[in-house]
Parts: sequence; structure tokens; C-alpha cells
Amino acid sequence: TVQFVTGTFIEKYDPTIEDFYRKEIEVDASPSVLEILDTAGTEQFASMRDLYIKNGQGFILVYSLVNQQSFQDIRPMRDQIIRVKRYEKVPVILVGNKVDLESEREVSSSEGRALAEEWGCPFMETSAKSKTMVDELFAEIVRQMNYAAQPDKDDPCCSACNIQ
Repeated sequence: TVQFVTGTFIEKYDPTIEDFYRKEIEVDASPSVLEILDTAGTEQFASMRDLYIKNGQGFILVYSLVNQQSFQDIRPMRDQIIRVKRYEKVPVILVGNKVDLESEREVSSSEGRALAEEWGCPFMETSAKSKTMVDELFAEIVRQMNYAAQPDKDDPCCSACNIQ
């Protein structure tokens, strides 16, 4: 998030409870303002996560490619999103970060792709350090949120939503 918003990489990034960022971007010729809440993925603050999730419109779940445990910790986070949001059609992107540390990799690309396929969400591998796929990641979550915000033509919620 820091790399995306400020264009800088912090070598020893120490996430606190949360960091809030705001950035204007253009995706597919349409301006968007992203309000990003970067939360610490620790259990210490798990109780606060329900509130973040309730108010969130899109979620980027990030694990470290060089830490198998971080990959295992992602599943309960996604389960919590589904529980709080109460439906499965939530914009989520699964992200393996630190692709620049290929020689230290503990989680294969195929493991990440398989989990994303199980969840029905996009999968990307990024590097905050080298800025690999960082801008593309945030553009994709904007696309996912825009798509989710469109009314479902096959299942209108009311006559006002019915497009004929």
C-alpha cells in the first residue's frame, strides 16, 4: 500500500493497528478515489476487523510468498469477510507478495492460483520492493468493486433496478 500511494518502499515496514491512505487514480478512463485501510493481519486486532470488513467495499488479501504460515493465515481472514458481509459476491483479490525474493519462496504460484480458483477471485503475485504489479493490483480491485456495484440484471432487487 505504501508503495502504491507514495511510490516508496519501506524496507522495515512495521504495520501498527491500521494505516489509512487516500489516492486518486484513473481506471479504464474513469476517475476513482480509493480510501485504503491497511490493517495488521495479527490476531491481536482481529476483533476490530469486523468493523473494517462491514464498511469495506473491496478486499486485497496479501500473504508473503516467503512465509508459508502467512498463506495459511489468509483462509480465516477470507472466511471472516464472508461471514461479516453475509454473501459470497464480495470483491476480493488474493495476492502473493515478495515475488522479488524468488530464491526464498515457500508458497508456489500454483498454490496461490488453486486457492484463488476455490474462492472464485483473481490471483496476483506482486513485489512492493520492485513495484511489480502493484498499480495493476489496485486497478483490478477498482474494476472488481465497480462490477460488484452494478445491479444484477437476472435478479433485480426491486422494480427500480429492473433494466429492460
